[in-house]
Amino acid sequence: MPGLPLIIDCDPGVDDTVALLLALAAPERLDVLAITTVAGNVGGDLTARNACLVREIAGRPDIPVHAGEARPLVRAPVAADHFHGPTGLGDLPVGQPLRGPEEEGAVDFLVRTLRARPAGEVTLAVTGPMTNLARALQTAPDIGPRIGRVVAMGGARREGGNITASAEYNIHADPHAADIVARSGVDLVLMGLDVTHQVTATEARRARIAGITNTPAKVASQLMAFSARTEVELGTGGPPPLHDPCVILWLLAPHLFTLRDCHLAIETESPLTLGHTAVEFRLGEQRAANARWATGADSDGAFDLICDLLGRGA
Repeated sequence: MPGLPLIIDCDPGVDDTVALLLALAAPERLDVLAITTVAGNVGGDLTARNACLVREIAGRPDIPVHAGEARPLVRAPVAADHFHGPTGLGDLPVGQPLRGPEEEGAVDFLVRTLRARPAGEVTLAVTGPMTNLARALQTAPDIGPRIGRVVAMGGARREGGNITASAEYNIHADPHAADIVARSGVDLVLMGLDVTHQVTATEARRARIAGITNTPAKVASQLMAFSARTEVELGTGGPPPLHDPCVILWLLAPHLFTLRDCHLAIETESPLTLGHTAVEFRLGEQRAANARWATGADSDGAFDLICDLLGRGA
């Protein structure tokens, strides 16, 4: 039986890369139709190149890569290369991929694919700013009801922000895009900092991954080590959270996570709280649920699954 038809929309990025390696290791569960990329953690030219490199590392050169939007819908670009390194891939040696992205851009690919596939068949995993998806919804509003589900990494409630006091990076980088998606009526699941901060690459967990000898696991181990050093220098000082991999882990093992229905609204006006996610669990006629918000994770179970998936690599 074929896996879940999936498009991964991302901005690789250290943790996006780990998420891609996990997704591409499970073809029997996830039928990855394409990787679409967007400017975010680093510029759009680099995120597209990085996605092409990651598919080679994963031994999946069959997966097409479509480069997407080079800047947010409204605001000025906000990079996060201080957390991901100037190439976006930490301290990995970086060359040119054997094959570059397709000629068709990400937005056109999304519109064409969602129109061609049966309604509700395709799931989108979004681990970067939501610019590509928002632009596709603006271009072709008819695709909204055709999307099976959007599972995205973004937002913060209990934990506060990681780019400003109240805003998480992916939402802050393009709040207007996130607002369009939240208002679109798509089936939306959000893995925000409230849950990703529970799935941390502790020293013991990194040692388990370092003990796996194939190339994808070695790359993931090196990226997690880079994130651990960066977290000490620029972050909380604790073990690094695995933000984007939570999206893939939920798709593969939803029992590892706890979700709550919520009304989600995105702040797009205030300079002080731009990109803040207002997550309201008190629902009623005036505040209907438009998303599901992850509140808890079985972190040990998550890392057991990560080790299993990385252990399959070539």
